[in-house]
Amino acid sequence: MAKIDPTARVENPAGLADDVEIGPFCVVGPDVVLKDGVKLLSHVSLQGATTIGARTQVYPFASLGTQPQSVHYKGERTELVIGEDCVIREHVTANTGTVSGRGATRIGNGVMLMVGSHVGHDCIVGNNVIFANNATLAGHVSVGDHTFLGGLCAVHQFTRIGAQCMISGLTGVREDVIPFGNVLGQAGKLVGLNVVGMKRRGYTREQMHEARAVYRDLFFGDDTFDARLARVRAMVESSPFAATVVSFIDADRKRSLCQPSRGVIKEE
Repeated sequence: MAKIDPTARVENPAGLADDVEIGPFCVVGPDVVLKDGVKLLSHVSLQGATTIGARTQVYPFASLGTQPQSVHYKGERTELVIGEDCVIREHVTANTGTVSGRGATRIGNGVMLMVGSHVGHDCIVGNNVIFANNATLAGHVSVGDHTFLGGLCAVHQFTRIGAQCMISGLTGVREDVIPFGNVLGQAGKLVGLNVVGMKRRGYTREQMHEARAVYRDLFFGDDTFDARLARVRAMVESSPFAATVVSFIDADRKRSLCQPSRGVIKEE
């Protein structure tokens, strides 16, 4: 049976697994579903059609599943889905989706949302993503697996961030970021690849050399970007890194890509 502090308010027919723990002064709405081992420490507000996966912990004053901050939202039923084994720290906010968007906001497994971070409506956040304090996503953003978002960074609506990226603190991201990209600056620019992250995940020296070669071929040269992309596309069968980058670009050619400041390559 769920363990519920007497000061908490849980509205029927909220779905609670048997070993859920709900601490003091939490508020859980009627359309909320909490899976096995979810723990709400205290003063947590869960609203809307919100599902939280097994063993996720939510810290005080987090507000999850509230209505999307969109002028187009008219009260339709939309969802917030949070995966397993997440850590959601104090004052985190995450909204449900919109019917004109994806209909749901989705956060993957093993995600850590540090103090004050925000996930806007219709976002898709992959697995094992880390948000540092006050990192924010506007609506409709997608973030790939194993990406790190630095403190006080801000990501513009509809932006795509590939897997295994590094977004530095205080960075503004307005354009799509290729997988493994390392972005820095108020008007974010690529400053190389997320080599630190690649090392931590066991990439070999040869794999990182391959990644750097693809990065140079794609972003540096005297010809057009389309010509450079064609050369990288020719490498797809022999280079997994090239295949990952080209697949990301091809998924939405309408959007502009974050690129390096002209003539700059950062070596790690």
